[in-house]
Amino acid sequence: MQKFTITIHGGAGTILKQDLTPQLEQLYLSGLQQAQDAGFAILENGGTALDAVVAAVVSLENNILFNAGKGSVFTKNGEHEMDAAVMEGKNLLAGAVAGVKNIANPVELALAVMQQSNHVFLSGQGAVEFAKQQNINMMPDDYFFSQFRYNQWQAVSNSDTYMLDHNISIAETILKDKKFGTVGAAACDKYGNIAAATSTGGMTNKQYNRIGDTPVIGSGTYANNNTCAISCTGHGEMFLRAVAAYDVSCLMEYKNLSLTDAMQIVVNEKLMKINGEGGMVGVDNAGNFAMIFNSEGMYRGVKSSDGTNEAAIYR
Repeated sequence: MQKFTITIHGGAGTILKQDLTPQLEQLYLSGLQQAQDAGFAILENGGTALDAVVAAVVSLENNILFNAGKGSVFTKNGEHEMDAAVMEGKNLLAGAVAGVKNIANPVELALAVMQQSNHVFLSGQGAVEFAKQQNINMMPDDYFFSQFRYNQWQAVSNSDTYMLDHNISIAETILKDKKFGTVGAAACDKYGNIAAATSTGGMTNKQYNRIGDTPVIGSGTYANNNTCAISCTGHGEMFLRAVAAYDVSCLMEYKNLSLTDAMQIVVNEKLMKINGEGGMVGVDNAGNFAMIFNSEGMYRGVKSSDGTNEAAIYR
């Protein structure tokens, strides 16, 4: 029988055990487990990889601990601008949104763009107008508020400094923290079809409507049944320059590399050469998975029909 698998991430970066209390560590692990359970339940019941990755990402967007949907970071203007993308491997259909506000689950809007429009990528107010037409769930500003995101933003709001995500201590954050809070998932279903989805609130104190790799098909998100489905998390500018997700697919297609070998080359060689910190999760069409990162840690998890079921944070 075809093996079915879902793998997820909740961000990568300078994530050290001494920085997380046991209680907070458990909250992160349970949040990851809930997300992979949500996606796996769909796969187990014969659902599609696309539906599974959307369900997993919605679960992470709804969790205030992660920088996507609820709990997204603050921009320079004290707002929330969110990005998301989905891609289906069997037909290369994709949908993406960037710089959207007040959308409870940006990944659902990306899915609507894919399924209900003739476009791939919508941004800003136009994407929000489309969301209203599609009856996508909208929420007021205070829904997205979290105190530690607000404190984090306040620490740098009067400067041109931006931060890649949060840490437990604001002082530590300003000095050394680099943490990428993008969330994502990749899955293979019972039919051998694969899909990927990614969502993020971006960078704290970001300016100029900055957009990272998350919604850019081929950079932060990619899926092709012939090769792999990939969702990335990291310093978006470097992942954009490396076309990181598609590069994994290319190495598999043109060099016949395995998923793990291709991801190792992209994450630990190509990205490292341009100081591209972060990681990615992926699956192939046989239900194999890989979760590879070059940072101190990556919130990650996997659940498969072969009995694999794990969630982890540190190296």
